[in-house]
Amino acid sequence: MDFKTRTLQQLREHRAARQGKRALVGFDGFVDTIVTPVALRAGQGENFTPIGTIAEFGQRITAAAGKSTNLEFYPRLDKLGGNGPIMANALLAQGAAITYVGALGKTAIHPVFQEMAAHATTVSLCDPAHTTAVEFTDGKLMLGMMRSLDEITPEKIHAVMGSDHYRAALGAADLIAVVNWTMIPNLTAVLVDLVQHVLPQVPVKPGRRFFFDLADPEKRSAADLVYALETIGKFEQFGRVTLGLNLKEAQQVFTVLGFGVETETESGLRAMAEKIRQRLDLTTVVIHPKESAACATREGTSWVPGPYVAQPLITTGAGDHFNAGFSAAQILGLSPECCLTAGVCTSGHYVRTGQSPTAADLETFLANWK
Repeated sequence: MDFKTRTLQQLREHRAARQGKRALVGFDGFVDTIVTPVALRAGQGENFTPIGTIAEFGQRITAAAGKSTNLEFYPRLDKLGGNGPIMANALLAQGAAITYVGALGKTAIHPVFQEMAAHATTVSLCDPAHTTAVEFTDGKLMLGMMRSLDEITPEKIHAVMGSDHYRAALGAADLIAVVNWTMIPNLTAVLVDLVQHVLPQVPVKPGRRFFFDLADPEKRSAADLVYALETIGKFEQFGRVTLGLNLKEAQQVFTVLGFGVETETESGLRAMAEKIRQRLDLTTVVIHPKESAACATREGTSWVPGPYVAQPLITTGAGDHFNAGFSAAQILGLSPECCLTAGVCTSGHYVRTGQSPTAADLETFLANWK
C-alpha cells in the first residue's frame, strides 16, 4: 500500500471526526490584488505579452537605474488574502468550525472577507492590509502596504474581544493557528501574552494543536526571529506545537539557529526539519517546497512528493492551503505521512482550480492522483 492509498484510507476512516472540530485562526488580513506584469502591449485588455520570469522583471528594473521606467500590472482579481484568512477559508471548506480574529475592516467587514464571515465567527481588529501579488512562471513578488497591522496588539485583542471571550474561544479550539509573524510587528508580544497570561487560564483540551507560520522572515532581524522561535517553543506546555515552513523560511530558520546548509533533497529536508525540531523542542516541524514536503516529529521523519504542476492557475495562497490541509489532518489524528499528503493535495487542488477543496474534493483529488 503506497502513501496515497494509506492517506485516502485514513481520510475515509476519519470522515465522521470532522464534525465538531473547531479552529481559532489569526491575526492578519489582506486584500490581495493578483496582477500580471506587462512586457509588450499590442492592444487593450488582455492583448499583451506578459513578463514571464522574475529575472526578466528584474532586468527591466535594473535597466531603469539613473533613468525611469513605466511598469504596467494587469489586474486579474481582488481576493481574500493574508496567511490567516486564506488558511481559515481552506479549513472552513474542509468542514472545521472557524473563529477568525484579525484585520478584516475597522468599520465594516471588507467585501473580500464577507463570504468567509458568513460561515465563521469573526472578530475584526483593524482595517486589512493590501498586497499586490505579481505572479510569474517561476515565483511571485508580494508588494505589501501593511501599516494597519501595527494596530494588532495584545491590548487591542483584549479590548475588542474581551478577555473572557478570548479565553473561551481559545478553550473551545482543537486547533489554534497563529500566522504571519513577519508582517505583524507586535505579534511576538501577542505570543508572549498568550503564554504568560492567557493560556494558563484556559482549560487543557486533549489533543489540542498549535500551528505557527512565520511568513518569510527575511526582513526581520536574526535576534527577533530567534526570540519568536523560542517563544513558540513555550506553547508546548499547552498543547502540541507545529512550526510550518516553506523552503526559504526553513533555510532562514536553519541559519539563525546556527546550523549549516542542507540540500533540497528528501534526505536534506528530513534532516533540516529534524534539526529545527530538536533545537526548539517542538512536536512537529514541517517543510513544504513546491515539489514535495517533509516533517519531523518526536517519532521520526516523513517525506512525500507533491502533485507538482508546471503552469498553475494561481500560486498566491498555495502554502496557506498546504498548512490548512496538514493541520486539518493533524486534528483528525492522521499519521504524519498522511498529514503531509493531505497538505500537498489541498495545495495541489487549489493551484489547479483556484478553489479551496472540500473534504470530498480532497478524497477525489487523491484518488485520481497518478
